[in-house]
Amino acid sequence: MAISNFSELIKAAQAVGPKRIAVAAAADASVLTSAAELYELGIATAYLIGDQDAIETIARQEELSLQGMTIIHEPDPKAAAQQVMALIRAGEADVAVKGQIKTDQFLGAALDRSTGIREKRLLTHVGIFEIPGYDRLLYMSDSGVVLYPTIHQKLIIIQNVVEVAHKFGLKQPRVAILAASEAVHPKMPMSIEALALAKMAEQGWVEGAIVDGPMPLDVAVRPEAARLKGVGGPVAGQADIVIVPGVEAGNTAAKAIQYLAHGKMAGLVVGAKVPIIINSRADAPETRLYSTAMAVVLTAN
Repeated sequence: MAISNFSELIKAAQAVGPKRIAVAAAADASVLTSAAELYELGIATAYLIGDQDAIETIARQEELSLQGMTIIHEPDPKAAAQQVMALIRAGEADVAVKGQIKTDQFLGAALDRSTGIREKRLLTHVGIFEIPGYDRLLYMSDSGVVLYPTIHQKLIIIQNVVEVAHKFGLKQPRVAILAASEAVHPKMPMSIEALALAKMAEQGWVEGAIVDGPMPLDVAVRPEAARLKGVGGPVAGQADIVIVPGVEAGNTAAKAIQYLAHGKMAGLVVGAKVPIIINSRADAPETRLYSTAMAVVLTAN
């Protein structure tokens, strides 16, 4: 059965865990609070790579237990990120987590050809949202890693998120390629690209999903909007996954869901040897919890 909310996500992660996460630049209250909660829930144990004195001081100030955690003293954030990748390459950790380090530096360590954890596939971001009044989880990609994807990269973006959805129990997810309108227009390049992607998926370029587009967000997720606009097919009004045109649209949509619609989010990067969590410092503490639970479920065989 498909995971349909974050309570089910936590239970699924508990069934798989505990897994081992490795956190770069871990001297941060939110990071340590999340690590303690993950341990208590049986989801993950943690390698905390960072300034040991600072980590222990924060733990005392926040009255947090460091049980189930291994501290590796490395005060330099870039070197800490390299330590994370080394642990993963050695098979000592299952998930890479960004702490108090810039995202580009952390992903740079992951992508390093000689010391990183990259594989042949493109790295892409997958977000999952639990939205009040919505009857299922909504998957979104790519809203954080591939800034201006080519049509070939979008095929990989689609396949990556489809494989995540499979892990969450969706056998044949419905994928909507978003654009400003459901109509194809020569002055709207995204509409032409969406149509091409839908046709390529139909021809076998995407496996294990039903793909359609172009369609605006309302048509993708609201049956009534699809009916009123005369858009048929198995995806319109029933999308499980939305593929955004670019990072601006995706980032804006993700933040609107969280801060205006009061939705909850889990998100991470896929395509490397292990899931990579790059939560923002501004994210709510629960986002770290859900993102790690998501990562743990993805590590299941």
